[in-house]
Amino acid sequence: MSETSEIFEFTLPDGDIPKKQRQRLDQYIASQVEDLSRSRVQSLIYGKMVTLNDSTLTDPARRVKPGDRIIVKVPPAEDLDVQPEDIPLDIVFEDEHLLVVNKPAGMVVHPAPGNTSGTLVNALMHHCGDSLSGIGGVKRPGIVHRIDKDTSGLLVIAKSDQAHQGLSEQFAAHNLTRQYQLIVWGLPAPTSGSIEGNIGRHPVDRKRMAIVSAPAGKHAITHYKTIKPLHAGAASLIECELETGRTHQIRVHMTSIGHPLMGDPVYGKVTKARNSVLSNEAKDFLQNFNRQALHAKTLGFQHPVTGAEVQFSSSLPRDLEELLYLLR
Repeated sequence: MSETSEIFEFTLPDGDIPKKQRQRLDQYIASQVEDLSRSRVQSLIYGKMVTLNDSTLTDPARRVKPGDRIIVKVPPAEDLDVQPEDIPLDIVFEDEHLLVVNKPAGMVVHPAPGNTSGTLVNALMHHCGDSLSGIGGVKRPGIVHRIDKDTSGLLVIAKSDQAHQGLSEQFAAHNLTRQYQLIVWGLPAPTSGSIEGNIGRHPVDRKRMAIVSAPAGKHAITHYKTIKPLHAGAASLIECELETGRTHQIRVHMTSIGHPLMGDPVYGKVTKARNSVLSNEAKDFLQNFNRQALHAKTLGFQHPVTGAEVQFSSSLPRDLEELLYLLR
């Protein structure tokens, strides 16, 4: 956006439209201004930035009628209070609306207490610069989903309000393709299936998630299949597809069926029984493998602006390939 406010003015054509068919004010404005999501329009209305027939309105649900004159004032987007940092990014795809990145293990997605720098958002602020058009009135990358710090793989990020709104709706509707590859302890039986169970905070250890009884927690479904048994069934390469996206979903669900992820410091710690079946090389490797063996491999969705169906894939990173080699 420019450094001065943008003004949009509309006059509805004359005609006879039944009251029940008249659009809400926020719906009409969002349909007329491509870069404004409905939620952004609502915030402008609440902020007294919209007039209807020269009267300031604060009700997004007000119905518009033929002949109405609407003026919308959009202030310039504010800068996000996050320091841009020149951190290399593995960019899989980018256009003016969004980008898809391949996040390395060890990188936090969003700044938080204890992680105020070195995050993906810090890197995106530097990379995108002025190409961020403002999301919710702030120049910021639109984080619509996250993966854990120690999970590697694909993330899609919005660069505009319109893309942010469209992607958020797809994630809320669970109609994207999200496939993960992971290495677990043991060989699941059956070798493929679906795991269903509400996920919420562990009742005792609040740093962990757990399957909790309904109606507590959030509904979660994970579909899994075994790609290859490893080390005579001591471990397995698994592919999971998420029907929902909850915190630690794959880690919790696989643990619930007795097959936690290798390297997982929370849910899959090495036990004497597990360690006893590994080769010395694999044991040595796992001693220094300080992350869960989880990679966000495939991400598919409908482009929120063009409508095109897109899908991206990422190869397993070197550390997971090495672990696979040692387990073969």
